[in-house]
Amino acid sequence: MIIAIDGPAGTGKSTIAKLISEKLNITFLNSGSFYRGITLALLREKIDIKDEKKVLAFAEKLNLDYVNDHLILNGEDVNHLLHQDIVSENVSPVSSIVELRHIVNKKLRKVTETQSVVCEGRDITTVVFPNAEYKFYLDASIDVQAQRRFNQGVSELSLEEIKVTIQKRDEMDKNKKEGSLKIAEDATYIDTSDLTIEQVCEIILSKIHI
Repeated sequence: MIIAIDGPAGTGKSTIAKLISEKLNITFLNSGSFYRGITLALLREKIDIKDEKKVLAFAEKLNLDYVNDHLILNGEDVNHLLHQDIVSENVSPVSSIVELRHIVNKKLRKVTETQSVVCEGRDITTVVFPNAEYKFYLDASIDVQAQRRFNQGVSELSLEEIKVTIQKRDEMDKNKKEGSLKIAEDATYIDTSDLTIEQVCEIILSKIHI
């Protein structure tokens, strides 16, 4: 079984997907972690993210695993490094590389060959798992998005700076050549702005029949 959740930053996707996975006792798969992990590795090696050939050659060699909801990069658990400001600033252009998306999508699909998952991202319902049994699109106002990311305490930016960063990221993601952020026709749309995490989980669980 695949439960696919899409939506922009700060809508609660990761938190909610993780909770749903715990309640249903299935794997939580965060697609964004793969792109952030690749971006982190590129930055560490000082590889120009605008040089697509170098990025792709480098990404092909990376050993990316997903164990207990944590991204393992070449044997190192890098989960705690994935939301650094420098990674957040560069992940969108990296994830915009079409061939790189194909590499990541293969890795994501491989995970689902052997287990049921709750997967969240930005094109999970439309590109990665278009045939998922359950699809949801979470949304929220930009002010709520920024406040939630600010409250996570993972950024050194001000609330206003985070707001601008999210707006730029969402705009880039909506205009990607492939894997753009959009609402699948058969996805359940949920505005999470005025809902608690538990309320959103209840709505999603009410749609799932096991």
